[in-house]
Amino acid sequence: MTEAAARDLDAQDPLPTSRAQFHVPPATGGDYAETAYFAGNSLGLQPIATRAALDAELDDWARLGVEGHGEAERPWVSYHQQLRDPTARLVGARPGEVVMMNSLTVNLHLMMVSFYRPTPERHAILIEDTAFPSDSYAVRSQAAFHGYDPDEAVIRLSPRPGESTLRSEDVTGWLAEHGDRVALVLLGGVNYYSGEFLDIPAITRAGHAAGAVVGWDLAHAAGNVPLRLHDWGVDWAAWCTYKYLNSGPGAIAGAFVHERHLADRSLPKLAGWWSTDPDVRFRMHPTVTPVDTADSWQLSNPPILAMAPVRASLEMFDAVGMDALRAKSIRLTGYLGTLLDETGAGRPMEVLTPREPDRRGAQLSVRLHGLDADAVSAALRTRHGVIADARRPDVIRLAPVPMYSTFHDCWRAATAMADVVSGSCAGS
Repeated sequence: MTEAAARDLDAQDPLPTSRAQFHVPPATGGDYAETAYFAGNSLGLQPIATRAALDAELDDWARLGVEGHGEAERPWVSYHQQLRDPTARLVGARPGEVVMMNSLTVNLHLMMVSFYRPTPERHAILIEDTAFPSDSYAVRSQAAFHGYDPDEAVIRLSPRPGESTLRSEDVTGWLAEHGDRVALVLLGGVNYYSGEFLDIPAITRAGHAAGAVVGWDLAHAAGNVPLRLHDWGVDWAAWCTYKYLNSGPGAIAGAFVHERHLADRSLPKLAGWWSTDPDVRFRMHPTVTPVDTADSWQLSNPPILAMAPVRASLEMFDAVGMDALRAKSIRLTGYLGTLLDETGAGRPMEVLTPREPDRRGAQLSVRLHGLDADAVSAALRTRHGVIADARRPDVIRLAPVPMYSTFHDCWRAATAMADVVSGSCAGS
């Protein structure tokens, strides 16, 4: 396909790009002023609105000092409540089921304090073998904390021999056969390495049928694929906001707890000042007054300068809508996949991500047989102005993010990959 054809697709697409609402890094190589940015699955681009959102809070801090807690344009004491409704819309929850707080792995641990309730007969934690390392570390440490051997308690499901992705039906089948020893299922909704989108409702049903609690790491799913956490019956979930949600490096994270658990006083929880009922918070009682919302998992008062970028981002998602973004994502990944098939013919390039659109998010992972991914990623950037993500030793992840990526970006990435891989092969 030609460059002109790619530009025509951009001109004709039913969802015009929001690229102009983002700061796109300048290209350090190639023929274009801006990079073709495919690393939004690692760190999303900065929305232009972010600076104004931060400046507003800095101005209120300068003008009001401590009185900003109650008198800022958006009072700080209740700031996190402004994020509740748009967050619920984003992940398919009811408002009381979500809260923005902490970082992803902290939230995973807080959720496991409540929902990993091991017994000698049922103490296994089921994860995927390609789980993000932080998840693996977290579940192993939880098993050890409860006195179990992590090597025995943590079960890692692998793809079928000769395959690169874990099929949802293999997860549900394993649970039907072996689930009686599983206390917690904790999988990534979209796998960080392969980009595979697991069947969350089917796996959740299978986990419950086996008697397990089912939680989800949605770091690569929130803002990427439509979610219906309440309707799917998910027990709990956690996610970050610095990837597809474009809220900045190390941004504040989110958590979901299904409403059937919110009033359960038997659940163990760690508590802090913001865990208590806000109506009595400033009476300084020595004990928590519980609230029947996800807020009861909070510990500390909200970090305003970290929440302002999240608010700005959620406004953008509300304006566009996840269904429209998902439809464009499918168009972009389909186009990029076709280009990679064409340009990769005869080259050592293999797309690992499932071909079926409903089995993948906004990411295609490409294995470069015999080549070094770091070297290829560096050449893509310096020679062609294409920023991609390398996963050692030989995988390049390309994420055409529908909020700001274009068909022309996809054309640039595919042609750049062909050029760099051909040059690497010639020089090897």
